[in-house]
Amino acid sequence: MAQKKLKILRIIARLNVGGPAIHTILLTQALNNKDFESILATGRVGAGEKDMGYLAKEKGVEPVIIPELERKISPVKDILALWKIYLIMRRERPDIVHTHTAKAGALGRAAAILAGVPLRIHTFHGHIFESYFDSFSAGAFLFIERFLAIFSKYIVVVSEAQKEEIVNKYKIAKDKKVRVIPLGLELGRLSSIVSRSEKFRGELHVGKDCILIGIIGRLVPVKNHRMFLDACKKLFDAAGIPDIKCAIIGDGEERAGLEGYAEKLGIREKIVFVGWKKEMADVYADLDIVALTSLNEGTPVALIEALASGRPVVSTDVGGVKDVVEDGINGYLAASGDAAGFAKCLLGLAQDHKKRGEFGSNGRRKVLQKYSKERLVKDITALYEEALCKRD
Repeated sequence: MAQKKLKILRIIARLNVGGPAIHTILLTQALNNKDFESILATGRVGAGEKDMGYLAKEKGVEPVIIPELERKISPVKDILALWKIYLIMRRERPDIVHTHTAKAGALGRAAAILAGVPLRIHTFHGHIFESYFDSFSAGAFLFIERFLAIFSKYIVVVSEAQKEEIVNKYKIAKDKKVRVIPLGLELGRLSSIVSRSEKFRGELHVGKDCILIGIIGRLVPVKNHRMFLDACKKLFDAAGIPDIKCAIIGDGEERAGLEGYAEKLGIREKIVFVGWKKEMADVYADLDIVALTSLNEGTPVALIEALASGRPVVSTDVGGVKDVVEDGINGYLAASGDAAGFAKCLLGLAQDHKKRGEFGSNGRRKVLQKYSKERLVKDITALYEEALCKRD
């Protein structure tokens, strides 16, 4: 007699561009097999956000859409979303509910408790306790996370640095309940990049001798693109620099303000606002350096993808960045807010072709081993099996 498949209900607030969306889509696809049945429930992306629903479609994943499940707090919509999630659980009777991101984690675990789902797991891809909200709101969210952790079988984090924060800094859960499972991505196409494609440079009208620096991500305050522009100003003002241009890849609520700020700094002609790009392999192939200036990060997908592409990186030393970037080995780290130090790191790489190649090669070796999709699926499968064996 065939063994019953284990049913997993995975919940995420929205499938906007970024690591959490990729992570949940890949897991839902992979864990629909002879042993598992996976269902993905999600809300809708916000205005100005890029929707990764196209990736779900490519992978044969059809999410259950809960329109009321939004990132922002809305008491009426949140109650409706909670009710709809509860009804899904009562209908599907999952063995495990696995939530991702803050809002989905709160509503999903609350609904699972009400529906009597025995195994509840939550993944922190980052956290919202710094640089997102005011101190009162952050404190309220911290209280909620501590409370929900009591009713969670496991808390999953994506880096050792994040585990340190969750266990020791914020005291959300005890060490024995927290598991480190890094992101897993499909890096095959990026790992095969050996030279420039010239497609992206052609779109930007950037010559082959120009050093092209890119920063990739949502244009929102937590990504701190203003610091990047401040660093670019200092970089362009340095004496004897090579021909350099900077591309801001992504979109969001801060775009108009950032364009105005670049104008105010007098560097607008050196900055290209690209918007979102779907074919990122062509983008990474044509970049010489990839930057990140975030105030807070879980595990930065853009840096993993850049290193898989053999490109060196410069980043602020925040959150789980240090698990990806080894300072002086595959990139450089600068203190958050230190535009001068960041510019110095960019200049050092811009002037040293050999160092860029060395850092890129080192980074590629590291991330292909640590951040593969196959490793992620293996780790999550092992976690689920452990949870079922140790069911209370």
